[in-house]
Amino acid sequence: MEKYHRKFILVTWDFTELSEHALQHAVKISKMVGTEIELLHIVKKGDPAGREKELGEQLAGIAEKNEKETHIPTSWAIRRGKIFSEISGYANEQHASMVIMGTHGIHGKQKLFGSWALRVIVGSKVPFLVVQSPPSDLEKYENIVFPLDYHTENREKLKMAIFMGKYFDSKIHILKLEVKDKFLKKKLNTTMNFAIKYLIQNNISYEIHDIPPDAHLGKETLNFAAKINADLIIILVTRKVKFVIGAFEQYLLANSSRIPVLCINPRSTYVRVGSFMYG
Repeated sequence: MEKYHRKFILVTWDFTELSEHALQHAVKISKMVGTEIELLHIVKKGDPAGREKELGEQLAGIAEKNEKETHIPTSWAIRRGKIFSEISGYANEQHASMVIMGTHGIHGKQKLFGSWALRVIVGSKVPFLVVQSPPSDLEKYENIVFPLDYHTENREKLKMAIFMGKYFDSKIHILKLEVKDKFLKKKLNTTMNFAIKYLIQNNISYEIHDIPPDAHLGKETLNFAAKINADLIIILVTRKVKFVIGAFEQYLLANSSRIPVLCINPRSTYVRVGSFMYG
């Protein structure tokens, strides 16, 4: 069977503790939805020849150990190039169901140019789960925070929320950002009504929490997520995102509460969610 017929989760691997955290999340999800796991390491263009062989032997050992301990088929791959293009490029080419990546958040010079993780994710056709810690629970993502505004693209993000809710018995906490403009308020209500209908149809538990129109959606999202000890936050990320200090996406990915953030590209969510459920 060719590679693109597999259902697999791609874990970025840089031989650090963060990679181990990402792998633990992959194991948790794989056991629930029945996917394989693949570890991916990117070798820099300037690294000496033969580096792939050396690291490949180490990666093969890690994959073998994980498969033996978890009984989940685990493979590995190495690409040479820039991480900002190779990770998403490989995931797209191989039709990965999801990418899981560990990150320290934003430090030093990254504040000037945008989050390292965000630069890898932007424009990807594959959902990215960005983690800073191992999963707190080995079976559930019990509470999922779902910030919602008037943009219709939120409907695509909802598909992944439904998927997580079904497999992990999650409760979806919708944070509704109120608006003053009458036209935008109408759009918001339409999106909200769609979300409620979709959640009810799929028997997903949910709660709605209103956010004042002048509030900072990122800050409100993180404060609420920390308050309820959330297991996951789901957001949209597109090529239009701006790499500036305080950007909504960047603000959430670097959160000090170390809550995992699932990043969705609205153009491809349906395909990737389908790849989990139907192969």
